[in-house]
Amino acid sequence: MGKTGAAGTERPGGRETAPEAEGGRRAASHRLSQAERAYAEIKRCILDDEMPAGYQALEQELAEALGMSRTPVREALVRLANEGLVEIRPRHGMRVLPISADDMREIYQILTSLEGTAAELTADHGLSDAELRNLQGAVAEMDQALAAKDLRAWAVADERFHLLLVAYAGNERLRALVGSFWEQAHRVRMATLRLRPPPVDSNKDHAAVVDAIARRDAESAGRIHREHRSRAGQMLVDLINAHGIE
Repeated sequence: MGKTGAAGTERPGGRETAPEAEGGRRAASHRLSQAERAYAEIKRCILDDEMPAGYQALEQELAEALGMSRTPVREALVRLANEGLVEIRPRHGMRVLPISADDMREIYQILTSLEGTAAELTADHGLSDAELRNLQGAVAEMDQALAAKDLRAWAVADERFHLLLVAYAGNERLRALVGSFWEQAHRVRMATLRLRPPPVDSNKDHAAVVDAIARRDAESAGRIHREHRSRAGQMLVDLINAHGIE
């Protein structure tokens, strides 16, 4: 073992690390955590439509709102740009990019197929009583939210239902694929939440899927859910076109 001097700490192999290096690593770690926080918060605002398509902000404005320096904000924006959520504009900060009707059509074609398969798999192997109650509880929450005309609460319960359904399928690759498209679909759903008709039929579809799963009727569960997702996707495409959301 090497010696440890008063001015430094010993590394494996007996080499010293200067306090300046230790401090540099701590600063880098702090910057990384700040960049992660900036990334998560800005992304949440985009997905929840608090920063809608076309929204623009300077790096300094975002940094002040988040209570941090511009460097972690800049790092976060680079990540979001790589994900296709924002456009970085030199000397103008960032602009939130739209999702086109064609994008949404393709995304829902994929989700319709994958989630329909998830419904079939879930019904085929069956659920425990507790798992079935979880799905039924999500449907009940949607009904309660709709009765209270609380569309945001309805959207939260609806999302819970879909994520539970996919999780209960027991196929991690399918779950990962759905997750890769879910965020973009969520963003448009939130942007159109108050433009769509009250989702009464959607609640009925969810209840019918749960009934089919409880009966272990995989064919009906898959068919009902595919029809549900197909209608939902077409409605979102029509809303994007009608209201110029893109």
